[in-house]
Amino acid sequence: MTGTRRRALIATLVAVLGASLGIAGAGHLYLRRWRRAAAWFTFVVGATLVLLSVFADPAILSLSDPGALAALEPSDLPATVTIPLFGLLLLSAFDAYRLAAVGPRTTDEPQCPNCGGELDTEIDFCPWCTIELEWEDPQPEN
Repeated sequence: MTGTRRRALIATLVAVLGASLGIAGAGHLYLRRWRRAAAWFTFVVGATLVLLSVFADPAILSLSDPGALAALEPSDLPATVTIPLFGLLLLSAFDAYRLAAVGPRTTDEPQCPNCGGELDTEIDFCPWCTIELEWEDPQPEN
């Protein structure tokens, strides 16, 4: 299994695990795509709030009884709320897979051949995956 395929598989597994807990963007966190992870998380939380305010029973969401809100289970919510949220979590996992399958970002900075993380040329290992690196010495000019 190549490094890119392994990275895509792990990112997908992390994304699906996060989605099963209701956390969008977990796969993006694994890929160190911080802004994209925050964007997915914010988008899904915002969509949840909008869907709950429109389709959920107001008695369930009553803030006068915080115990009722804490005891809220997914089976208490209508399908018009849970199905779109499931779809958004699935899209987040697919996006993490797609980003990992495409490969590392292209930047001017040197990248680790193992994980694709940005490297500091003054150290002899990758700070992300700790693989030992060998830097090529520049050829002297005549």
